[in-house]
Amino acid sequence: MSDERRVRVKLCGMFRPEDIDAVNEVRPDFVGFVVNFPRSRRSVAAREVVGLSRRVEPGICKVGVFVDEPAHTVARLFEQGAIDVAQLHGHEDEHYLHLLRSLCPVPTVQAFKVRSAADVAHAETSTANLVLLDNGQGTGHAFDWFLLQNVRRPFMLAGGLGPHNVADAIRAVRPWAVDMSSGIETDGLKDPRKMRDAVIAVRNVERGLAS
Repeated sequence: MSDERRVRVKLCGMFRPEDIDAVNEVRPDFVGFVVNFPRSRRSVAAREVVGLSRRVEPGICKVGVFVDEPAHTVARLFEQGAIDVAQLHGHEDEHYLHLLRSLCPVPTVQAFKVRSAADVAHAETSTANLVLLDNGQGTGHAFDWFLLQNVRRPFMLAGGLGPHNVADAIRAVRPWAVDMSSGIETDGLKDPRKMRDAVIAVRNVERGLAS
């Protein structure tokens, strides 16, 4: 399968050891931790991320999800090996990205809430390594994918995705990666079966795109 046809999978919002065990079983490309954001029920303290990340098997990229976190905290977690990528969901701007780059070489994903074509155009100007296009901060709802038809840079798609609709989303907009959290939960906890089904759904649609 050509790399151009490959769609990466990120499973996000892990906060229990058993969540990591399920991740290791289904082998997504990325696993995500929401760090120091008490408004989220999935939030874990920075010190907890260090311990959880040690359970992640090699080959799975560890992503720290941050909302207006001081850059030095992000850099410290990267230097400790707790995260491989920083995903930014707050008011981080180009100045913040420059500051973070001056502290460490962590790759960055900058999240943008999409409501209009103007939001997409704004996302395309980001100097982050990758942009994430979403409905909002973990709302669990999808948005109008038609707005993404002409995106000119690789992007990660989030917002209301799960095993029931992730294949349709990939066929519709061909993202570089998909990001799932609430869609792989049952009663507020990560569901190993949904996690497995979501990864299988992505891998199956990949094969269809490559054929």
